[in-house]
Amino acid sequence: MRRGGGRVAALTALIAVATAGCGVLPALPEPVPSEIVPSRVSGLEPAEGSDTISPDGFDAVQRMAVRVRNVGCDELSTGSGFAIDEHTLITNKHVVADSDNLQVSTYDGRDIDVGTAATAGLADLAIVRTRDALPSSPVLAEADPRQGDDVTIVGYPSGGELTISAGSVIGSTRDPLNANLGEVLVTDAKVEPGSSGSAALDSRGRVIGVVYAKTADDDSLLVPISTVRDMLADAAAFQNVPTCAGP
Repeated sequence: MRRGGGRVAALTALIAVATAGCGVLPALPEPVPSEIVPSRVSGLEPAEGSDTISPDGFDAVQRMAVRVRNVGCDELSTGSGFAIDEHTLITNKHVVADSDNLQVSTYDGRDIDVGTAATAGLADLAIVRTRDALPSSPVLAEADPRQGDDVTIVGYPSGGELTISAGSVIGSTRDPLNANLGEVLVTDAKVEPGSSGSAALDSRGRVIGVVYAKTADDDSLLVPISTVRDMLADAAAFQNVPTCAGP
C-alpha cells in the first residue's frame, strides 16, 4: 500500500492509497490564458450560492479544487484538496504529514499563502487554514449518497492538470486502513496518485465525500460526508501538524 504523498509502506497488498507520487516536484501550471474557455462538466451543476461560470470560463466546482504540495522532511509529494470557505480547505492527513512547507495553488496557477494545518485523529482528514482568500467553495451535502448515485471527483492526479473523473457509488465497506474506524464509500470513479484529498461531488455539485485511497481493482475510497461533518463539528477532533523540527 502506498501512503502519504508517495510514501511507501507494506501495510496491505489489497489497498493502494491514492496519494501523491514522490520525487521531482512538478512545475506549477502556467496561468490560464484569458481567451481559453474550458468546457463545463457535463450534467454537473455548480454549487449552490456560487456563480455558474467565472470570467475565465471555469465552473464553481473546478475553482474550489486546489493542488497541495508537501515539501516534506525527507521527500516531496503532491495531493489535492478543496475549499470549504474563503480561508479553509480540506485534504487528507497523509497529504500534509511530515511537512516542512505546505504549498497550495489554485485552478489558475495562483499560489495561496498557507497559515496552519491540523489533522484528525480518527479519519484521514486534515484542515488547512490560508491567509489568502480561496476562489470558491462548494456546499457540503447533508447526507451520504446511496448506492448507484452519480459521483464526480475533482482533483490533481500526479500533481498535474485539474482533472474530472465521473462514476457512481458502488457500495460501502469497513475502512481497510482502520483510520476511519467505520464505513467508507466505494466508487468506480478513477483516481491516481495525487488525487488524495479530492472532493467527491454529487450531480448537484455538493460534496459527498473526500478521496483518500484506491483499491487494487482501481475503485476509489471516500471518507463519507457524514464523517467529515462530524469531525468538523468537533472542536477537539483536529490537532496541529508537527513540523520537521517537532511540535
